[in-house]
Amino acid sequence: FAYREEGVVEMGGKTLTHAQFFTRLGQRLIAALDRLTAEGFVFRVDMRLRPFGESGALAASFPAIENYYLIHGREWERYAMIKARPVAGERQAGVQLMAMLKPFVYRRYLDFGAYESLREMKTMLMHEVRRKGLAQNIKLGTGGIREVEFIAQVFQLIRGGREPALQTQSLFAVFAHLRKQEYLSAAAVDELLQAYTFLRLSENRLQAWADQQIHVLPSESEAQLRLAFSMGYRDWDSCSRVLEQHRRHVQAHFSRVFDAPQAEDQSDSLQARLDELWRSGFEDPAQAKMVLKDAGFNDTEEVQRQLQLLKSARHYVSLPTKSRKRFDRLMPLLLGASGQTGAADITLTRLLDLLQQIARRSVYMALLVEYPLALSQLVKLCSASPWIARYLGQQPLLLDELLDPRSLYAPPDRAALLAELRQRMAVCEEGDLEQAMETLRHFHHSNVLRVAAADQAGVLPLMKVSDHLSWIAEVVLEGALELAWHDLVARHGVPVCDRAGRACNKGFGIIAYGKLGGLELGYGSDLDLVFLHAGENANAMTGGDQPLLLPVFFARLGQRLIHILTAHTPAGVLYEIDMRLRPNGASGMLVSSLDAYAGYQRDKAWVWEHQALVRARFVAGDEHIGERFAEIRRQVLCQPREQQSLRDEVCSMRRRMRKELLKKATGQFDLKQGVGGIVDIEFMVQFAVLAWAQRYPALTRFTDTIRLLEGMAQSGLMPTGKVAALSDAYQQYRGRLHRLALQEQGRMVADSEFTELREAVSRIWNEWMEKQSEYDKRPDI
Repeated sequence: FAYREEGVVEMGGKTLTHAQFFTRLGQRLIAALDRLTAEGFVFRVDMRLRPFGESGALAASFPAIENYYLIHGREWERYAMIKARPVAGERQAGVQLMAMLKPFVYRRYLDFGAYESLREMKTMLMHEVRRKGLAQNIKLGTGGIREVEFIAQVFQLIRGGREPALQTQSLFAVFAHLRKQEYLSAAAVDELLQAYTFLRLSENRLQAWADQQIHVLPSESEAQLRLAFSMGYRDWDSCSRVLEQHRRHVQAHFSRVFDAPQAEDQSDSLQARLDELWRSGFEDPAQAKMVLKDAGFNDTEEVQRQLQLLKSARHYVSLPTKSRKRFDRLMPLLLGASGQTGAADITLTRLLDLLQQIARRSVYMALLVEYPLALSQLVKLCSASPWIARYLGQQPLLLDELLDPRSLYAPPDRAALLAELRQRMAVCEEGDLEQAMETLRHFHHSNVLRVAAADQAGVLPLMKVSDHLSWIAEVVLEGALELAWHDLVARHGVPVCDRAGRACNKGFGIIAYGKLGGLELGYGSDLDLVFLHAGENANAMTGGDQPLLLPVFFARLGQRLIHILTAHTPAGVLYEIDMRLRPNGASGMLVSSLDAYAGYQRDKAWVWEHQALVRARFVAGDEHIGERFAEIRRQVLCQPREQQSLRDEVCSMRRRMRKELLKKATGQFDLKQGVGGIVDIEFMVQFAVLAWAQRYPALTRFTDTIRLLEGMAQSGLMPTGKVAALSDAYQQYRGRLHRLALQEQGRMVADSEFTELREAVSRIWNEWMEKQSEYDKRPDI
């Protein structure tokens, strides 16, 4: 029983507190329902689930109830609260109370500790069943109703905070969702629901006959036959066989979901020796060395040193008891799995670094203990890439992505990414920008992890890796712009974008330059962006209660967007943003109008800015702006240019860039800035577009280097053999850069690598850029 708040009420000249009044009301309600009269009773009433149980107040205020669950709430109470709903009185207030308590029941993170908690509850129940001889209890016994409910509710407790479809009292709705998401097979769901229906019908028949709350199957033959007839069977044997089959199905599915994955006897196994090694504290160094050697480690002394340091470290010693138990279960498993990688020592080092990041978050250790497959995927990925290991350490929420290899190694395409983000954002509370920003970050991080996992496994070729990373960035930009737009419009109203007074369809566009513009995004790449708006009338105002001039509105929209993308939240940042390519660079307006942008590109932009424009494209926002930008870009790139002065300018810029940015190290080659490297190829392509787009406008169609090279061949600007050489070099360089990024090794390689490719690129550069090209002399050009 609950009431809104504390206070007093006057009754018959007496003053009662709300607690006194509602306690008396509750007592009378209970008496009206369960007092036995000549006509019987209405319902049995059980109030033991209230805060503090039988010793607690019969009725409590909303704040008192919320405070109880915040401070004193136990795991079994989360389980019980799943079925709670308001049924009488001021129901709307009851709905508000349930909303207040929802975070207690449904955690925002995936709570894999629920397995352990429900497993402990089941163990206690079975102890009671054995102690009281209740093996034939169809509610609490093996394969009974409670086991079906536990299966559904463990998924609700683990995933309900992320998946609203699981926030329901309906067991049938829960199983429908589990089937749809393939958390359980269709066959398993069918067997469980058929068993549940049969068991509940049996329970109803037993209680209807006896008018008592009983769940034990009858032992007398007459009572057995009566139950069989009521269930539609001619005899007890037929009914009993079906009943026992259902209970066997339930027990089998329950075991598959709840059995501890490391519970089997391993007394003679290597895993058991590793377990004993960790628990003993390395008392016998010689024995420890032997066990670690057998496990696959090379430098056993160093491994011992790391493990002993870990065990004496404050972050381990100070762990709460439950967390320490999970840590102690997990550590031997990590040792065993690391030893099977072929690179045991370095893998363990990476895993220990990650473990220190998650040690205080016991739920993640529970995940790895409960799911051997997730543990296996974690070790595999950390062994393959220190970048992935660090990424997981920074974003422990991503560990739940390891549960399903089907999605982990199959990153979605752009359309699927958009659908996924819409689905995730739909769960956010309206107006809760902080929650939306966290959701956007988790969407980004989980999908980048999928790309990295597929990349490391060899599932995705280089070009597809960049495509997927670019799609993720585009979808994130759309989502971030949507958040910024709604946040600003709610305060200042919708801007008017044309002189006729029509409201904008956002009227804001995001232009990507650089790697995102060229569909060549890598892991951890910055985003080079330019913001444009469509406001024709600088004196126009937005239409809200706090109106702003259009330029001010769009400038604030750009600032809000950058904040959403770059703010450090518990889930980290999305991207670092570089806006220096906007008109007039760092001193220019953050957001330019389309007209101002076109005028700048036409009259003021430097050659290097037109080079950058070759790789620029619209990626998010108002499609009308995208169309206008594409036309501006085409016109600028197709301007007539004097080729020799253009060549001199491009070569001068290349020399200046190499002088400032080239990384030098003895015996090393800079893949990006070195002679014959990536930037040389990009500059040749950009020169070709600026020099010949007037003659061959098709050169402006694409922004990525590979397709621009193909366009040069199709236009006859460069022989196909030379185009093939440049394309091959470019793809090999970028492929190596991706692999180096996953190994956190920068962009330097041995000077002996790629010698033939570098020579070929340098030769073509000299022909095209350093000498007057033979192509300049062709009359058709």
